[in-house]
Order: sequence, then C-alpha cells, then structure tokens
Amino acid sequence: MSAESAGDSAGRVGIVLVSHSAAVASAVAELAKGLAGGGDTAPVAAAGGTPDGGLGTSADLITAAAAEVDGGSGVALLVDLGSAVLTVKTLLADGDELPENSRLVDAPFVEGAVAAVVTASAGADLDAVVVAASEAYGYHKE
Repeated sequence: MSAESAGDSAGRVGIVLVSHSAAVASAVAELAKGLAGGGDTAPVAAAGGTPDGGLGTSADLITAAAAEVDGGSGVALLVDLGSAVLTVKTLLADGDELPENSRLVDAPFVEGAVAAVVTASAGADLDAVVVAASEAYGYHKE
C-alpha cells in the first residue's frame, strides 16, 4: 500500500484501488497520480493481492488502505474483478469495517482510477468523483 501524505491531501476524497495483484494495484495508483499531475494529489492507496504476496483479495488490506486515505470527505473504492467486488460489498454491508461515506464505484479499473484521482485532486466531492470514474465507461478508443 502506498498513499500520498495525509497532511498534503486532508479533506479530499480518498481513492482505494483493489486488485487481485499487488503489482497491478500499485502500478495503476502510480499511473493515476502521475496523470493527475503528480505533486499534491488526492490520497490514493493500493490494496492488491493477499498479505502473503499471492494473488487474490484481502479484506484486511482493503480496510487498512481505506483508513490510510480517509480524510473525512469519503473514500471511493475501485475494483478489478469479481471477488474484489464481493469483498468490498461485504465490507460495506458490515457497516463498521470501512470509513463512513465509503463507496464502491462501478467503473473500469484503469480509466476509472485516473478519472477518480484527477477529479478528487481538483477538490471535488465524493458524488462527483463517483460520476467521473463511472463515466470512464464511455471512453471510446477508436
């Protein structure tokens, strides 16, 4: 997990990128922060793989990442594949595992992460971050 310093980004929506692979989650986090202009971006944390370095998802890594990026303005969680979705939905249903105002975002993982980080870094609220990430489904590559 890696996040921007909380002091530099307090009050912004935090972003958690949940992947079955630690390398993928970290790479997407670095890409999104870089495309958001680097420097003073919204807090972003990668929650990839399992605690022992394997492929999969970990509720413990996800909750730690969410706590790390929580600045009080909400946490947007973007996920890659099926069981990551189920893990985040379970954490949200439990009610006390994730920071208040945490939300699972239905968005493509890479494009959605970039849109979420750029939008959150500009100071937008959680609703706007969710919309921006979700709208990434409309990005056409032809």
